[in-house]
Amino acid sequence: MNERGRLVGSLALLAVGLLGLVSGCGPKSATDAVAIEIREFQGEKLGSIEEFRENSIEGPQAIDPAAYRLVVDGLVAEPASYALSDLAREPRRAKVVELVCVEGWRVKALWEGMSLARLLAASRPRPEANTVIFHAVDGFTSSLPLATVLERDLLVADKVNGIALSPERGFPLQVVAEDKLGYKWVKWLVRIELSDDPLYRGTYESYGFPLDADVNPPRETGRDLPDLPRGDDAPQAGD
Repeated sequence: MNERGRLVGSLALLAVGLLGLVSGCGPKSATDAVAIEIREFQGEKLGSIEEFRENSIEGPQAIDPAAYRLVVDGLVAEPASYALSDLAREPRRAKVVELVCVEGWRVKALWEGMSLARLLAASRPRPEANTVIFHAVDGFTSSLPLATVLERDLLVADKVNGIALSPERGFPLQVVAEDKLGYKWVKWLVRIELSDDPLYRGTYESYGFPLDADVNPPRETGRDLPDLPRGDDAPQAGD
């Protein structure tokens, strides 16, 4: 093709692109592009986002990104409140972790987000603090020992398999409670509270579910999980 032909072709492509934008057929911005789900990471096969089940009682929670704040308070020297823009400046981490639900299903996925230990350190937990209580926007709560959070360097995730969390998966943040049953993986996280109550019982725990929620409890302490409450007595958020 000669120089004149190439110029005509380029102008034609430009015209088509402009027509698409004017008519609304083209992507409005780079963020409108369809994200591609990661299905393998460092040689490890991952489950699909489609395998997660939406089993919250009141359905996915709608959170306004502009108004959202993550509060860190309780037994800390410096309470904090983070907008999503603040959290976006935190160092990023990624880890493959399997979520195991009390209903019997499980999904291994790549979770991306920020270090929970780092967020807590910024607020300087007081010496008597020994428990981290997680609060969801719909009132659901659960907890983990502070020592577990720090030793495991647990994540607070905003992406799964390379895709931003949807409302069904807990947008904007979900606790990645590695090696703990799904009701410890609090979705729609809005508050992280430091407490001195190691026996704090959250939503599921109040119905008799184990406080430790270990995926693989010691053999000698084998236990049966209680039946999930239903109807008006059912817990609200968690897997």
